[in-house]
Amino acid sequence: MKLSLVSLTLPLATVALPNVGYARVRNNCTETVWLWSVGTNISAPYRLQQGASYAEQFSRDPITGGRALKITIPENGLYTPGVPQTIFAYNLDGAGIWYDLSDVFGDAFIGKKLVVASAEPTCQKIIWPTGVPPAGSQVKVCTAEKDVTLTLCAD
Repeated sequence: MKLSLVSLTLPLATVALPNVGYARVRNNCTETVWLWSVGTNISAPYRLQQGASYAEQFSRDPITGGRALKITIPENGLYTPGVPQTIFAYNLDGAGIWYDLSDVFGDAFIGKKLVVASAEPTCQKIIWPTGVPPAGSQVKVCTAEKDVTLTLCAD
């Protein structure tokens, strides 16, 4: 009986998600930055030169739930103690996408404007005018059908 129960539930686990957008990072800074996608596993580093972008479709990590796009200026910054990291995190929750921006070990983009914005214009933005997190919660929620983009060195 257990075998048939498992075989009945497996197809449910592989049902495709509804249309969901992408988490994007656009580097408008003059310096190259490095990005890692972090959840249960850590991706290889992505090199983002000036004008380059990174994108991954929103997904729900089977163990951690959310994903974090960790960005550093030094090439091996994720693995170097004390190097400032800027973290664009998201959590896919049904038809909604929760997103936030934070820094650890200092402020990697001090003096540079950072903006997180959904392609859905009615959704709230996260804006750091000087690259430093303002006081208060930075967590926002919007429809998961639209892309959410972190722009480094925004206009």
